[in-house]
Amino acid sequence: MYIPRDRTYWIALVVVLFLLIFGLFKAGLSMDMNANELWGAFQQPWVKRALLVGSMVGAMCGLLGCFIVLRNMSLIGDALSHAVLPGIFVAFIFFGYSSIGFFFGASVAGIITALVISWIQTHVPTKNDAAIGIIFTAMFSIGIIGITSLESVHLDLNHFLFGNVMGIGTEDIYLTVIITLFTFLSVIIFFRALLITTFQPTIAETMGISTKAMHYFLMLLLSFAIVISLRAVGVILVVAMLITPAATALLLSDRFKQVLFISALTGVCAAVVGIFLAILFDTPPGPTMTLVATFFYFLAVVFSPTKGLLIKYVDSKREKGRILREDILRQVIKKPLKEGMAIASISERLDQNPKKISRLANFMSKSSLLSFENGKVILSEEGIQRAEKLVRAHRLWETYQVQQMGLKTDQIHDEADKLEHFLTEELLDEIDTALGFPTTDPHDSPIPVKR
Repeated sequence: MYIPRDRTYWIALVVVLFLLIFGLFKAGLSMDMNANELWGAFQQPWVKRALLVGSMVGAMCGLLGCFIVLRNMSLIGDALSHAVLPGIFVAFIFFGYSSIGFFFGASVAGIITALVISWIQTHVPTKNDAAIGIIFTAMFSIGIIGITSLESVHLDLNHFLFGNVMGIGTEDIYLTVIITLFTFLSVIIFFRALLITTFQPTIAETMGISTKAMHYFLMLLLSFAIVISLRAVGVILVVAMLITPAATALLLSDRFKQVLFISALTGVCAAVVGIFLAILFDTPPGPTMTLVATFFYFLAVVFSPTKGLLIKYVDSKREKGRILREDILRQVIKKPLKEGMAIASISERLDQNPKKISRLANFMSKSSLLSFENGKVILSEEGIQRAEKLVRAHRLWETYQVQQMGLKTDQIHDEADKLEHFLTEELLDEIDTALGFPTTDPHDSPIPVKR
């Protein structure tokens, strides 16, 4: 059964996810939780809140991550995620333990960090990545010092570093819904400007679109997304939820709108499956969500319909098989057509296993390219035409190398041996015309006429 390439990843994803979740589910139940307990856990309000917020965070980070990755701003995302800690510290001083206070404090810290980094990159002779590293590590250090100095109150640093999605409150849900809607609406409204400033910033400037304004607007959205993601995955792991789904989507499609959709969907799936596994195995939700996103990425690395390792391996095997079959034709045509060539002679000339040559010859006989008579391979009329095309390509390219490139006759065979399999009829006609329709190659061998 033939499966179109654009479906291979999704089929593999469904199968692998089913097997993985089923296996993990059985393993989890065999350890310390039965099915009723697991189902009961998912009925708890805190789990429902975690799934809701985790899904929104996954979708929002996946959406923004595409722009971040394509603009080579992954390090900026990492910097902003670490630089919000001072804002959390200051917000706690003024507002106490308040999600809205943390949001505004962290957002201001992120925006200040982005502005300072941009100012240093513009006005100070410091490398861009060095400026990012200097500022975000300084801000991160200030935040850690400030939070750890609050000895008389309970402000758990680990919740901000690694997330605490299971402790999501009603205030967090409302805030996440507002920011998620704001982010999606902003991308929809300014999609054209974001798109052109991402891929063609020079053209955007000529069209009157300010690349600097769109850059800072994207930084604002990124700051909001990072701050909202703190409770879900923490400042350390939020960069993974920004980058990994986007990198996964870019392996699966070259159409930008599809990339945005796949990235957001991957973020949602990573959040939902990660929370499920965290409950099942009693692991930290944030790191588990990150590992699930990474698992999806490696699935795409292997099974991507156009860029995956599996497809590349299959294509490579097919290409090598095609080249070897064409080499068989070119070897056989060197003999008198009615005489043919024995399998042993072909395998010796091509330095291949006789069984492999015999198997390929049997396959080619089914496609009417050749036949077996008295233990020898004899070309059919179609096989002769294919072989003559290869010989023509080989000898024309040898002639071109000598006449146009100035190579010597002892330097041209190996290169022509490789390229003869890839030269199209149109290109061969151009080469033939440019050479003045030669009848022999530099070795005085006749060049077949095009049929």
